[in-house]
Amino acid sequence: MPGTNLTREEARTRAALLAVDAYEIELDLSSAREGGTFRSTTVVRFKAAEPGASTFIDLVAPAVTEIVLNGRALPLESFADSRIALPGLAAENELRVVADCAYTNTGEGLHRFVDPADGETYLYTQFEVPDARRVFASFEQPDLKATFAFTVTAPAGWVVVSNSPTPEPAGDGDTRVWTFEPTPRMSTYITALIAGPYVGVFDSYDNGAQHVPFGVYCRPSLREHLDADAIFAVTRQGFDYFQEKFDFPYPFAKYDQLFVPEFNAGAMENAGAVTFRDQYVFRSKVTDASYEARAATILHELAHMWFGDLVTMEWWNDLWLNESFATFAEVVCQAEAPGSKWPHSWTTFANQMKTWAYRQDQLPSTHPIMAEINDLEDVQVNFDGITYAKGASVLKQLVAYVGQDAFFQGVRAYFKRHAWGNTRLADLLGALEEASGRDLRTWSKAWLETAGINVLRPELTVGADGTVESFAVLQEAPALPAGARGEAVLRPHRIAVGLYELADGKLVRTDRIELDVDGERTEVPQLAGRARPAVLLLNDDDLSYAKVRLDADSLAVVTEHLGDFADSLPRALCWASAWDMTRDGELATRDYLSLALSGLPRESDIGVVQSVQRQVKLALELYADPAWRESGLERWAAAAESALRAAPAGSDHQLAWARALAGAARTDGQLALLAGLLDGSVEIEGLAVDTELRWSLLVRLVATGRADEAAIDAELARDNTSSGQEHAATCRAARPTAEAKAEAWTSVVDSDTLTNYVQEAVIAGFQQADQRELLAAYAEKYFASVKQVWETRSHEISQQIIGGLYPSYAVSQATLDATDAWLAAADPSPALRRQVVEARAGVERALKAQAADR
Repeated sequence: MPGTNLTREEARTRAALLAVDAYEIELDLSSAREGGTFRSTTVVRFKAAEPGASTFIDLVAPAVTEIVLNGRALPLESFADSRIALPGLAAENELRVVADCAYTNTGEGLHRFVDPADGETYLYTQFEVPDARRVFASFEQPDLKATFAFTVTAPAGWVVVSNSPTPEPAGDGDTRVWTFEPTPRMSTYITALIAGPYVGVFDSYDNGAQHVPFGVYCRPSLREHLDADAIFAVTRQGFDYFQEKFDFPYPFAKYDQLFVPEFNAGAMENAGAVTFRDQYVFRSKVTDASYEARAATILHELAHMWFGDLVTMEWWNDLWLNESFATFAEVVCQAEAPGSKWPHSWTTFANQMKTWAYRQDQLPSTHPIMAEINDLEDVQVNFDGITYAKGASVLKQLVAYVGQDAFFQGVRAYFKRHAWGNTRLADLLGALEEASGRDLRTWSKAWLETAGINVLRPELTVGADGTVESFAVLQEAPALPAGARGEAVLRPHRIAVGLYELADGKLVRTDRIELDVDGERTEVPQLAGRARPAVLLLNDDDLSYAKVRLDADSLAVVTEHLGDFADSLPRALCWASAWDMTRDGELATRDYLSLALSGLPRESDIGVVQSVQRQVKLALELYADPAWRESGLERWAAAAESALRAAPAGSDHQLAWARALAGAARTDGQLALLAGLLDGSVEIEGLAVDTELRWSLLVRLVATGRADEAAIDAELARDNTSSGQEHAATCRAARPTAEAKAEAWTSVVDSDTLTNYVQEAVIAGFQQADQRELLAAYAEKYFASVKQVWETRSHEISQQIIGGLYPSYAVSQATLDATDAWLAAADPSPALRRQVVEARAGVERALKAQAADR
């Protein structure tokens, strides 16, 4: 029985048989305020290459009330196992399906949310990967494109947005009807519907004869915080840059951006109606790194309008290309677009995205960028650091290899050749080969069809007079993790070697050598006979994807002067190298802490500061020798308090250190400071103790037993919003009592009533590193429950539980043994096995790092 799965072979067979023309979809949302189900009527017209053949259409719904194929009523029993069987097809077909579909609270399908701030109901769809079928009957695969015409009945006074421009509603009384024009041809997963009493701000993009209406929407309770002008500014920057680089006008009739509640991802590239998590509407002060991240997401989704929506992958094995291209495009746009506020975006990419990629690529589940996707379950767990970040890193390497002009020339040809169609990787590589004159088959095989990370190390000899006698780059291919498929391979790398000297207290690049590295050893004769620089940095400018190590003398200089690089990118590369070494057990956690305490006070890039802060906390909680851990945490908390008090008033650094202290405070004095900031008896000049910071302070006070449930209730009374309710759920789960842990566990594992965001909040509160003894009893309960969770919950909900409740803080051989025993006995599906194996790998790595810290 297929359940809700779909295999690639089934999709291929169906695509060979069918050509889908058009959908007409009527949705009755008039009773949305009451919840439950809604009436969905789908009429789909399609051709069949073999008259008389059979196929199926996908639908996930509590009930079907009518199935009519070519005027012939089919028995309702034709609907089974999330499919409707369609026998006896004609050459030209018309199918009508009437179903009662369900609202969800999981962020999948048609999500329903009631805002506690106004009591109103808000809806939005999220269809990627396979959830359009939760709203209307559909051929749920990306290569069966069609046009879509939505007709929506909804309460009067609501706003209804879809892929086509919003029409004037018709009717009177308590409901209205919106009849949308058909869309261009597109895949099911990028169709969208957003409905409710949302509020909008409007503008347009005008370039000569081109006029594209803009809309930005959110709930009324967030309207005062919606900085629409800043969002429009980034969007215009993206329109200018992408239309020039792609030489293809924006392909849809309008561009709406909707900030919606309880959204699982960062955003979704619905054609002309992009949805974003509404945490991007900042209720409280955030650092510039948050604004940069939001701008990157805006540009990422905009790039998808061409790469993903206009031209779409044939099957999900090319998901990486979809996401990697958009990730690369977002960064290069921020780095190069005139007037960009974040020209240092490649620093952020090196510091955050590549760190994610390196971590993912060292898990037992590592896979080639071009992954084997056999079914929908495979793809649903493949939205990972390889698909997004490693893929984008490799695209950056490809750009360095063929040249940026040739790269975009090939992209332009690709869009013109395949507009409104579906493609495979070979279609893009063919266009790039034509534009660049390079044969990319060898490059593709090395980079896209193999897994793992190479390590680049310098080898040099220096004469007695300080002159470099020889210099070479050594390349290693460490064995893949146990259980990973494939073999480690050496790859061709286009890299730069940076030469840095100390000048007036700063490390300044004095020269740069760009070269191709291939094989185990690549000589660099250009350095011979030159004075040895203070620092030799491999992969300067971060052109390639590889872990980089420093020679001993360079490492000594960097350890003392990491914060003194004049430019942010080499600093980020050295921070990343140090973190790699810590995770790999090559650098003790206590030494990484010392490096952070030395370098952070001189680090100007706030994104780097916040990343290193998170990494230090993780290292101390998981990678530190348990016998020394508390000493390290005390040292970190003391440093955070000192940095908070020393930071310029009102600065981003001040806020970052306030949040770091809120996560680390442990002494009586530090906790009293948090309590004083919360109740207003203590003030630090320039520090705004606003809504979000108040919750950060409170959760730490609750977790350490310094604040009780009455304090949680009082804070919720101040902030009785959806975000406030989620923070309160975190606080309650963080209480240091056995009763609180049992209550949290039951609400997540034994009940399925929590929304996706509240469940996530409860899990975050439950897992407290300082409460290992309270959590110890739940390892056995985890393994007793996890398979049932996977089999009975939706994908998003089960993934939260499986990853979030794994006993990650129980760093011991016993945890590994218990995991292995479960894997051997439970016979989990490949997707479930992958998630548990990834969690196990975290404990295994932590054991190795702890041994290195002794």
